[in-house]
Amino acid sequence: MVMEEMKMKNSHWMGAAVGVAACLVGTMLVAQTPAAKKSGSAILQPQMTVAAEGGTYDKPMGKIGDAVKAGEEWSATTLGAAVDGKPNPGAKSVTMVGEIVDFSCYLQIGKHGEKHRACGQKCFKAGQPIGLLTKDGSLYMLMDEEHDLRRDGLTDFRTAAIDHTAHIMEVTGTMWAHNGVKAIYVHGFVKK
Repeated sequence: MVMEEMKMKNSHWMGAAVGVAACLVGTMLVAQTPAAKKSGSAILQPQMTVAAEGGTYDKPMGKIGDAVKAGEEWSATTLGAAVDGKPNPGAKSVTMVGEIVDFSCYLQIGKHGEKHRACGQKCFKAGQPIGLLTKDGSLYMLMDEEHDLRRDGLTDFRTAAIDHTAHIMEVTGTMWAHNGVKAIYVHGFVKK
């Protein structure tokens, strides 16, 4: 009789433990679901919007970057800096529309839009990475294409990004991605 009671108690305890474990796992899965999925938008914190004069995805405020011809995705300085003179394969010229965002603030806490403009500009001035947030919620890192000139501070793309923080712009450049990291290298910002 004692054995049966112990088995029943163990059975109840095990059932309760399994139930608690299932609840915890379920709670963790819900907690890990991105807020964007819950709100129906792929953009984090979609309530943070661009100012009316900041452009729209259908009518961007302006354009950034020079056109890129097929076969000329990389500048001479990038080719010269590449291992064996060969940059990583698969780059292509692109033109995309998106909001200029502080890559770090957006990815860390979802900040973007007009209410984040001053903070984003301050972060860009401090050297934080620049991003392009597209309508579908994709995030691209933006940087000057010209390798040596970028490295030596002879480009001024960052100035254009500061001017257009929290604006929706059409951006043209060379796109390259690796292991989920996506970047657009913007042409045409060599200081004169």
